[in-house]
Amino acid sequence: MVDLRKRFGRLVAAHRRRVGLTQEALADAADLSVDMISKIEVGASGARFPVIERLASVLKVDPAEFFTTEIPSGAVRRKAFNELSLRLVDLSESDLAWISGLLDAALRPRRSESPTGGNVAQAASATATPRRDKGTRKVPKAP
Repeated sequence: MVDLRKRFGRLVAAHRRRVGLTQEALADAADLSVDMISKIEVGASGARFPVIERLASVLKVDPAEFFTTEIPSGAVRRKAFNELSLRLVDLSESDLAWISGLLDAALRPRRSESPTGGNVAQAASATATPRRDKGTRKVPKAP
């Protein structure tokens, strides 16, 4: 298992990059030194709760996001995902199962139209407007 400080540091760095901040900008916004940000990101130093709260505030994430078991591939969790998960946390198991069914139903058409499904190109070609070169006119057919 990866050392908690290293995982914490990688997640801080990933969130910092996601919002487009340099180490210097994050240090300024969180009232920390650049050296401290650098040490946190490489796992050479940990952070106390007040520092974690300031980093989370600047990076617009829940502090718990710094302690996940793995770094998500691609984009780090977005604000909408965080807000949605906060709304779901208080629901009962039966409500969560109902919501899960809603999500499955809502996402089903998108999944069938994915590039791997092959329907996107067909749908795009069916709705595409034919292109005309400049200077040419479409001649109507004779009755």
